[in-house]
Amino acid sequence: MEHVGFVGLGMMGRPMAMNLAAKQVPLTTFDAAGVTLEGVPAVADASALAGACRLIILMLPDSKAVASVMGGLLPALQPGSLVIDMGSSEPGETRRWAEALAEKGCAMLDAPVSGSVPKARAGTLAIMVGGADADFTRAEPVLRAMGEAIIRTGAIGSAHAMKALNNYVYAAGLLAVSEAAQMAEAQGLDLGIFAAVLNASSGRNIASETKLAQEITSRRYAGGFQLGLMRKDLETAGGIAAATGAEAPLLALLRARWTEALGVLGPRADNTEIHRYITGNAKS
Repeated sequence: MEHVGFVGLGMMGRPMAMNLAAKQVPLTTFDAAGVTLEGVPAVADASALAGACRLIILMLPDSKAVASVMGGLLPALQPGSLVIDMGSSEPGETRRWAEALAEKGCAMLDAPVSGSVPKARAGTLAIMVGGADADFTRAEPVLRAMGEAIIRTGAIGSAHAMKALNNYVYAAGLLAVSEAAQMAEAQGLDLGIFAAVLNASSGRNIASETKLAQEITSRRYAGGFQLGLMRKDLETAGGIAAATGAEAPLLALLRARWTEALGVLGPRADNTEIHRYITGNAKS
């Protein structure tokens, strides 16, 4: 297995890197906040990582964070290096970095993940992958150490675009479930039974299956995905709508709702707290 450099040991990155280490993948890490993994070598900056590894994974929150790391990484990369951006970046920025890497004789894949923290811990993430076939073949053994469903999406940038659009659809379902739960409770209906009805009927979606009983009805609000990151993905989807000329009025509504909730709850609130916001139980 190729020696892997891993950048970003946050909520998702840490369990993903731990899976690599547990499966005996040679690993070196770098985290700007100084987070490390026990028993795994770490370096002090991105340039040192580039000198040590030729396959480098970025698990960072957005394109701004990617740009910050790439500023140190790119000049030090060895020819033939492969950078895999597994965060949720903007497709246009991904294509720009791919061009810059190609000028240095290096390559890039975009490979965002879906499944949140529990699947990151279990190593059963869904991973979308954009980029050249040869680069995917090289990266596939490492990706399979972290994920279960590996889906090829096309050219570089396609996976980041699909991830943003996927999260748009998920957000629509989560908002609908949250609003329906609010109305059901106001009618005195049993939310446990309502969840069973949804999940046996045409209203079933991932939010009804994995968030309604577990996080919303319980008021636990610990789904493992930050509200600010969802809002960022919705803004990326908005950029795609603008670029394609799509009106997307539902997307515009979702962007407005998540922006309002962000102002009240803050970016680190759990995404399922959109329910707490719409029911009026959130305080600024």
